[in-house]
Amino acid sequence: MYHNPVMLQESLEGLDIKPNGVYIDVTFGGGGHSNAILNQLKDGTLYAFDQDEDAKNQVLAHPNLVFIKANFQHVEKYLKLHQVGPADGLLADLGISSHQIDEPKRGFSTRWEGPLDMRMNPESGQSAADVVNNYSEAELHRIMGMYGELKNAKTLALAIVKARSKQKISTTEELKKVITPLAPRGKEFKYQAQVFQALRIEVNQEMDVLANLLEQCTRVLKPGGRLVVMSYHSLEDRMVKHFMQAGNLEGNLQKDLYGNIIRPFEPITRKPLEAKTEEVLANPRARSAKLRVAEKNGQKKIKLEVSVC
Repeated sequence: MYHNPVMLQESLEGLDIKPNGVYIDVTFGGGGHSNAILNQLKDGTLYAFDQDEDAKNQVLAHPNLVFIKANFQHVEKYLKLHQVGPADGLLADLGISSHQIDEPKRGFSTRWEGPLDMRMNPESGQSAADVVNNYSEAELHRIMGMYGELKNAKTLALAIVKARSKQKISTTEELKKVITPLAPRGKEFKYQAQVFQALRIEVNQEMDVLANLLEQCTRVLKPGGRLVVMSYHSLEDRMVKHFMQAGNLEGNLQKDLYGNIIRPFEPITRKPLEAKTEEVLANPRARSAKLRVAEKNGQKKIKLEVSVC
């Protein structure tokens, strides 16, 4: 296991694991959360998803584990192929694994020199280099403003277009040389991280993939089943919040003829849970994590009590 799982205990409590239940971990990664779930299963089954070949290589044979090498936006299709009925719980840790960050050839981190890739599945799709070198100035402006939440997104887009007209931008260091002069003084690292985040989200179509997953959760979970989602930036968290509260991505509450609110899930956590101080000190990537839990309607709701620092 090469991944230090974030908010492990809170995730397990959120899932409310039954030893004979059926659970889905749509982000296997280094196997941290999956291994902990398996430790609580007796005759139950865990279906773990990951599209990354590196993640597949971490899988150890376990009688209660079924690993599916696929993007989690196809969760419903693959569960049907495996003849799996509605599950008791689904976990999604939307962060990238420590191994992906620390592997220079993946191009996810501003800390290492490496190819500008950032694909969750290196075997398919466009890379970050493709986006940087082929997108129009307007398209770059859009993704830097929307996904990077950068105030000077337009200026940044123009700088990238000018730089690539002289020489193709192929590595993380080449991109950093273009963008760092535009960063606010003293906030260069944060600025670089925001740019890399924007590219990663675009490359992997992360917002569309998350939307597809959430929409399928109404069908892949049984009444009383738990949905546990951990997000790492405001765009993801807002989408998860809206879905858990209203059953749609816009957060618009629907009512029946009698004025009763209609929604497939009931939020268990009123506010997102955050990592405790000790965990953040030991694992800095936990700092931005926000965990939300909801229960599929149709069964008596149980409140989750977890202390938050």
